[in-house]
Formats: sequence, C-alpha cells, structure tokens
Amino acid sequence: MLLNRRTVITSALATAAAGLLRTPTFAAETPATVLRLQRREIDMNGKSASVYRIAQPNGVSGLTTGIGERFRVRVENQIDKPSLIHWHGLTPPWQQDGVPGISSPAIPPGGSADYDFPLNFGGTFWMHSHQGFQEQLLMTAPLIIHDQRDTKDQQEVVLMLHDFSFKSPEEIYASLRKPGNMSGMAMRGMDMSGMDMKDMSTPGMQMGKTGAHAVPDLNDVTYDAFLANDRTLADPEVIKVEPGGRVLLRVINGSSMSNFHLDLGALSGKLIAVDGLRIQPVSGQRFPIAVAQRLDIELTIPAGAAAHPVLAILEGAAKQTGIVLSAGAATVSRIPDQAAQPSPALTLDLERNLKALDPLAPRKPDRVHTINLTGDMATYVWSINGVPWTKDVPPLAIAQGERVELIIINKNPMPHPMHLHGHPFQVVEIDGQRFSGAKRDTVLVPENGRVVVAFDANNPGWWAFHCHLLYHMAAGMFTTLRYV
Repeated sequence: MLLNRRTVITSALATAAAGLLRTPTFAAETPATVLRLQRREIDMNGKSASVYRIAQPNGVSGLTTGIGERFRVRVENQIDKPSLIHWHGLTPPWQQDGVPGISSPAIPPGGSADYDFPLNFGGTFWMHSHQGFQEQLLMTAPLIIHDQRDTKDQQEVVLMLHDFSFKSPEEIYASLRKPGNMSGMAMRGMDMSGMDMKDMSTPGMQMGKTGAHAVPDLNDVTYDAFLANDRTLADPEVIKVEPGGRVLLRVINGSSMSNFHLDLGALSGKLIAVDGLRIQPVSGQRFPIAVAQRLDIELTIPAGAAAHPVLAILEGAAKQTGIVLSAGAATVSRIPDQAAQPSPALTLDLERNLKALDPLAPRKPDRVHTINLTGDMATYVWSINGVPWTKDVPPLAIAQGERVELIIINKNPMPHPMHLHGHPFQVVEIDGQRFSGAKRDTVLVPENGRVVVAFDANNPGWWAFHCHLLYHMAAGMFTTLRYV
C-alpha cells in the first residue's frame, strides 16, 4: 500500500511539474532570455573535443542579471538528447528546479521549457544539467545576480573550473564500477604500504608509499586536463586589469569530481561570500573550494605592470589550472600545469571560522534528520543511510515553517560535498562543536566527519539532497525531502 501511494504521489508531482513547464508563462511585453543547449568543439591542448554549452543566442555563456528582477528564461534544447538545467543555489518553485523525474521531465531534443520566478537575493551561482552525465561534458555556465556588493569602481572576473577527460562519462563510470577497481582497497581496509601507485591506469585514489590508512581517498577519476574558463595553462585566459584597481573575483567550481585549493599567489584577497551568500570578510591568499561551491573574493591589484596568476591546485595532487590577471604592460610567462608540490586534502579549518552576515535567528530545531553517508568503494555503490537512491526510496518529511537540522555523518574515508536544493542552509556544527557559521548551499563533509546544517522550511515542494560528486550521485548518494 505504501509503495503504491508513493508511486501515485510521484506521478502526480511529475504531472504537475510537466504542466507548469510546458505552459508558456511570458507576456508579449516581457520577453524571456533564451538559453540554448548546444554542442560545440573546443581545442584541448591541440586535440579537438566535443562538449556542450549553455549560451544565449549571442554566444554569451550563462546569464547575468540583478536582484529584484524576475528570472524569465526559456531553455531551448538543441542537442540530440533530453536535458534539463538546474539553477544551482537559487530558490525557485520546486517545479522549476530542473531535476528530471522529480521537479519536471527532461526537455526532449528540439523542445523548450519556460521558467519564471523572482530573484530575492544576489550572488555567484551557476547552472548545470542534472540529466545523466552531461555536466561532465561541460553542460554548465555561470549564473550571476548583481546586488549592492557590486560597485562600479571594481572590475568583475568570473573564473569557472572544470575537470576534463577524453573518455566518455559512461566509460569513466563503467571503469569505476568494474570489479577489482583498485580504488576500493581503502574501503575494504587493505593495507597498501609499499605499493607504488604512480603508474596505475585505473581511475582511483592517488597514493604514495605511506599506505591507504594514512590519507583520505581522493580523486576517483584520473583526468586528462583541468580547465579554467575552458582553457588549460598551456594557453590560459589572460584578463587585463588596472594597476592599483579593484577586482571582484567570482570563482565557481563546476567540476564533476575535483576539489581545489585556490591560490592567489602574491595577491591578498578578502573572501566576502561563499556560495553567493555574504560572510564576515576573511583575508587570505589560499582558499579551499569543493565541487559546486563558489567563492567571492575582493582583490586590490598592486600598482605597476605585473602578471598575477590565479591558480587552482587539485586537492591531494600537484596538477593545477588557472587564469592570469595582467596589469599594465606586463609580461606573461609560461605557467606549468604542475605545482611545486602536491597539495593536502581539503579540511574544514576555514569553514570553522566563517560567519554569515545574515545568520538564521536562534531557534531550536523542530525536526532533525540524520543523514549517514554510506557506500562501498570496492563495488562503487554509494548511498544515504545504507540505501542507494531509487524512485521507491521515500522522501524525508519536513513541514512549512519548521526549523530543520540535517546531521550529516560521513561513514567512509572519502570526502563528499553535499548539496541541498531550494534552500540555503547555515553550518551550525562541525565534529560536535556548535557555532554560527556561514550560509551555503553545498558543504564539504570530510572523511569520517560530521557536519550539521540548519535551514528554515520556507519553500514548499519536493527537493533533492545529494553528493555533488557526479559519479557518487549516479551510484546512489542521493535522496529527497518533501513537505508534508
């Protein structure tokens, strides 16, 4: 009986979403911004690669708009496969959230879908396909909402990071799930001390000779390149800036599987927002950024001609990518795609010190859900509370007006960036220590760690909650929350 009821609910919700998206919503005097999903060819270190893009008819990637405007967008699917775009970090009506089978059906080839909802807060967000593995093929774009923090006396620079492979995503996923995948040894508790893993061709954990027990399991996939604004350091984007000028650097980690350390080099930056949401400023030269997270950093460019590389170094490795800010008549030298030494794993050291400028009002939670991040690297099956996602998994219940806390406990030795749709949340506990932290939409939960987030249930509907590592999500680390 319960299964039949869930099936009926799912069918009704999907039908309602389909009706909303397929009905034109725009009056003639308020035309929509058109975003087209397209195939394109890019040059990847001298080799052509076929990928996707989300662009306006004039070729501009993604969308820049302003707070207080309405998000009026028509998505036209010009690729030969179904697709659907998620507005990552925004709070639309649930039917317009862009998750196939939950918020709405995918847009068929040649079809279109209309979106129309208010924009009540600004910041750095992004858009990406939630259909299959299209995100890995760069079906992503920036989504910038200007607000009062954006002043005319500063230049805006968007830096979008990606990981890239010449292998198809399906081939990558099949390799990860292949029996005997060596990256599963850590999960099975095998001591790999003394084994030289440097020449492993199977995607998996990159280790030295200190053994699997010594380091977290990082970087499931061995990528061919890491991109900054679609380019590698063999031919980086060079952006002209004014000596002595001010720059707002918006960094978006649009990678499928790769966390980074953002390195400003000789520049000192002031971090003013994470995931688009304002924080009490934090100064520094190096900041962690997990998959799907964003950083807004204010920079003051030194006087005089100089080249200022802004680099993203892969977590647990030496591979890097980035852009160059060129002030005056600067000479831009070649930058290697390998850092001088491998970077460490990301930690929550910075997270513990972030504070939201607009925190949640103090309040006891009305409802608490415990989210155990579970899985088996040996078989590459990932799950929440021991259950890999299927359409028959019942949603977690929440109710309008409640303060909800999610206790996220990572039961395995791999970090997971966890993303909640439709609601910003506040980080309120890390490993048992309570505090009033940053507001976000994606939080990294390190290996064997515990993070608690809180949010106010003020956007009724049916919402996804999942690991933003693409192949972990595909393998089952996904669930939903539904208002009752």
